[in-house]
Amino acid sequence: MSMYDANDLVELKKRKKRKRRIIQLIVFLLFAGLAAAAYLTQETWLPELRGIGKQYTTIVNDGRLAEGNFPIEINGGVGYQIGSSDSDVIVLSDAYIYFYSEEGGLIKRRQHAYTNAVMKTVNNRVLIYESGGDSFSIEDKNGIIYTKNLDKNIMFVRISEEGYAAVVTTSENYECEIKVYDRRGEIIYERKCVERVNDISFTGGSTGCIISYISAENGSLVTSVQEAVFTESSEKWTSPHLDTLGLEVYSFSGGAFVLGIDACGYVDNKGQISSFYRYDGDFAGGSSSGGKSAVIVNSDDRRKYVMALFDGGSVEPMIVNFDTRLIDVIVDNGLAYIMTQNAILAYDFTGALRSTATVNDSYTGFVRNDNYVFLKSFSKIDRINYES
Repeated sequence: MSMYDANDLVELKKRKKRKRRIIQLIVFLLFAGLAAAAYLTQETWLPELRGIGKQYTTIVNDGRLAEGNFPIEINGGVGYQIGSSDSDVIVLSDAYIYFYSEEGGLIKRRQHAYTNAVMKTVNNRVLIYESGGDSFSIEDKNGIIYTKNLDKNIMFVRISEEGYAAVVTTSENYECEIKVYDRRGEIIYERKCVERVNDISFTGGSTGCIISYISAENGSLVTSVQEAVFTESSEKWTSPHLDTLGLEVYSFSGGAFVLGIDACGYVDNKGQISSFYRYDGDFAGGSSSGGKSAVIVNSDDRRKYVMALFDGGSVEPMIVNFDTRLIDVIVDNGLAYIMTQNAILAYDFTGALRSTATVNDSYTGFVRNDNYVFLKSFSKIDRINYES
């Protein structure tokens, strides 16, 4: 049997006490480290945590058509275009551009001189150009900010949230040329392209853009995308070919979304294809914002009508089925708004129905603005209140 004197017992107690203090200190430092890490990364996990247990009630809007200044009658009928800018509704007809308030009151009307006019709206600016012509203008409701007359034919023009304009024109020695203008109409970037450009999307802050190219491979049309920075002469990256004829490209912080005629896909911010989805039916429309995308597909033969929702790249789509043809779709503020033959519906990107409104089957498209939906038909524009 071991024998301990008094000094040994005192020393043994001191060692045990020191050991407990060391363990307590280690535990404290561990929790402090975890707390610091959680604080520094709260932007990534806090929004999801807030959503746990949250139950959304589907809002049923009455779909009642606004009266007073509505409906807005459009002279000329077929071919007019509608857009929104801040709280205004903008209409482009074959001869005029109209600025209306949300209440349907006419603010301004100006005549334009474009034969095949195309309009794009963003924030408080409006882009108008003549497809196949040689001029474009940037405007707002107060007047024309600037006009550019070019020495080559315009294929298309895009405008950024900051008011920059990217113009793609024909070229004598290349497939096409790109010119980018700042808010004042000064050229800040030029590029000559050996492949046909079919779309351009500005990156954040209008410091660069995503360029979508179409080319042929093994007898099929394919699409590749490229990121360009306006202060650099060479591209940042170029993606492999996506096996589809691209219609539009949308940039976001994680890369780009390519909307094609028979398929769509994501490219990450290193230029690699992160997901690809082929439609099971006829393409009817698509939209993307902030990396969230929605595509609608109709198959009348099989009476199958589908919306595919993509909550960013490298994820499988959420499929929502319908029993009627799909007309139009817009992604806005984290929701996908879809028009069917008899309703406007809003879905989140988990596939949950967030709001509804009944409409008739005479509408061909719509614009979402603030708490309203503006409905486009052959020769008039209606408005309904829409809470989502």
